[in-house]
Amino acid sequence: MHLLNRTDRAGPMPGEAEVKYLDGDFRVIRPGVYVRCAVTGVEIPLEELRYWSVDLQEAYASPEAVLQRHGTEYAAKT
Repeated sequence: MHLLNRTDRAGPMPGEAEVKYLDGDFRVIRPGVYVRCAVTGVEIPLEELRYWSVDLQEAYASPEAVLQRHGTEYAAKT
């Protein structure tokens, strides 16, 4: 007989996650280990996800990717 411990759970689901981006947080809708950057297409591990757009519901790999997507909008506001 094999009993499961708390540490015996399976790892995260492989593949791309589906995420709902919220203000200051995000909710995983479909489990996975990464999301794709909307600008570069690079895989972003969920534990490294820091940049996203709530309005566009898309993730970005870096601040530079955010500026590429929204740079003209930010320039127009100043």
